[in-house]
Amino acid sequence: MRTLVDIPEGSLQALNTMAKAKKVSRAELVREAISEYVKSHERQKTGEGIMKSAGAWGKDFEDGLAYQLRLRAEWDDR
Repeated sequence: MRTLVDIPEGSLQALNTMAKAKKVSRAELVREAISEYVKSHERQKTGEGIMKSAGAWGKDFEDGLAYQLRLRAEWDDR
């Protein structure tokens, strides 16, 4: 679908430079940028970004307070 957008002059020059360097059209760069933007918002909506950054917890996420109480319960045995 074709659409009309206003792009600031500085951004347009940057797009031209990037397009030349990558040897693609400016339109292709804009399509890629929009695609990435949409994907990032979809990840935010689904919480995928949060789960990918869960670090050591990974998929076996445990509530922080429950974890703390479980660890402290070990101290009661001493």
